Order: sequence, then C-alpha cells, then structure tokens
Amino acid sequence: MSLSITLQQMGVICILVAIGILLEKRGVVDSLSSRKLSAIVVDVCNPALILASILGGNVTATHTDLLYAAGLGAAFYVLLIVIGLFLPRLLRVAPEKRKYYNLMCVYTNTGFLGIPIAKAILPPNAIIYVIVINIFYALLFYTHGMAVLNHGSEETKSSKAAALKNLINPGTIMAIVSLTVFFFGITLPPILANTVEYVGNATVFLSMVLLGASIARSDLFASLKDVRIWIFIVLRLILLPIIIVLILHAVSFDKTATLAMCLMAAVPVGNLPMIQAEKKRMDTSILSSAIAVTTTVSIITITALIAIATKLL
Repeated sequence: MSLSITLQQMGVICILVAIGILLEKRGVVDSLSSRKLSAIVVDVCNPALILASILGGNVTATHTDLLYAAGLGAAFYVLLIVIGLFLPRLLRVAPEKRKYYNLMCVYTNTGFLGIPIAKAILPPNAIIYVIVINIFYALLFYTHGMAVLNHGSEETKSSKAAALKNLINPGTIMAIVSLTVFFFGITLPPILANTVEYVGNATVFLSMVLLGASIARSDLFASLKDVRIWIFIVLRLILLPIIIVLILHAVSFDKTATLAMCLMAAVPVGNLPMIQAEKKRMDTSILSSAIAVTTTVSIITITALIAIATKLL
C-alpha cells in the first residue's frame, strides 16, 4: 500500500471519529447507547469482519504464512509480557499500581480498533496476522492478564473457572472458524457469505464512532497532564513499533507481516483490563486516563508509524 493511500485511509478514520465526537456532543450517542453498540461491535460485527475478510477472496496468504503468523504472535506476546514486568519499574510506578501499567503494556486494543483499522489501511493478507494476534490476546488475558490483575488478592484460584469460561466468546470462536475456513479453503453458500459481509462492513464505522464518543466523554485535558503516561506512549506505543519494524525488516520478513505487527504494537491501551478492574471495584483512574490519552494520540501515531513503515519497506 502506498504512502498516499495510507494517509487517505487514516484521514477517513479521523473523519469517522470526528462524527462520533459530534454525535456524542449532540446527545445522539450517550453512555447507554455506547455500551449497547459496543456489545454489538465486539460480539457481532467484529467477528463477522474477521470471517468476511477471509471469505472476500482477497487473502492470498499460504499455510506457511499462517505458521509465520503464529510464531510472530507468540514472540510478540512473550516480548510484551517481559516489557510489562520491567517498564512499570522503569517509570517508577508505585508497587501497588504496577499491575495496571503491566496490563497496559500487554493488552492493547488489538480487536476493537486493530481489526477495523487493519481492514481499512493494510493489505488484505494482513488480516491473518491480526486474527492470530487476537487469538493470543484472548488466551492470555483470561489467564495471564487476570492473574496480574488479581495479584495480591484471594481471587486467583476462584477465577480460574471463570477464565476458562471467558475464553469461549464470539471473537475467539469466529477467529478459529475463520482460520479453519482459510486453512481448508471452505466456501460458504452465497446467502451466508453475503450476510457475513454486510454485518462485517458495519464494523469500521461503528467502532470509530464509538471511539469518538468515548473521547468526547473523557476528561481528556486532565489526563493529558500525566507525564508518566506520555513517557509510556513514547516507549510502548512509538519506540516499540519502530523497533519491531526495524528487526523484521532487517531479517527480510514479509512487508505485509511487518506492517501488521507494526499496527498491532501501535494500537492504544484496551478497555478490557479497565472493565475487569471495575467489576472488582479496583481503582481504575490510571487505566481510564491511559485509555483516553493513548486512544486520542494513536490517531496521529498510528498514521505516522504506518506511513514511515510503508515508506521504509
């Protein structure tokens, strides 16, 4: 994908986000409707988009590419888990709050934002890497992620059954179905394929509108004053994607894979850690501030990083 097309596509995303901000300001999209629309996007539209991307016929990746994606995904999350252990100490975060920065390092918005942005600005074959990353995300969050969140509490043992139950959700199910369809070359009847495509096509618009509404509701100006979050952004959401691109480029990895991994490393802090922390009545101020700031800034940083990577590769 050329640099100009990348910039045009991110420009479209910025306009969609602006529409979400406007709709929230006008009272069309409020907190209640956002929660309901978020559930539709996460449980219906995003899973459909994954499968629609495979069924569209534009994905020409091979079985070897899938194996590469699995290897890259595993290495990616091993790296993030290690960074999650050391970065909070580097930032001199108080010991009782380090787990939040740990989760922020590892569990970013690879699904809700990563999938539609990948669909909008990356080559079709990139979806294979995005799907695999999201499978790893689900497997790790409800095991490693919940263990980190529950550290120091009495819920670690009792949460194991819930973690296994949470692994089975529409996103992971559809991701596995999509990889199965891709691997075996399965063709769905036109009536099903078209339905999946129509539902999936709503994802980009709805997710970007919800992102805009979320930004409009957040206390963004107060969050912008937190210097530690800005250091986090520079190290985790800017420097790390650049390092990943340089390493993959140095070993002559596939351009599409490199762009996909760059995007997956550059997406902002995800909502799932905050949602789980809220359920446990923990202090979510760090997570909410990080989500607001990184989500807003990522519109610029993702555009710049993908543009730089595209030109470099």
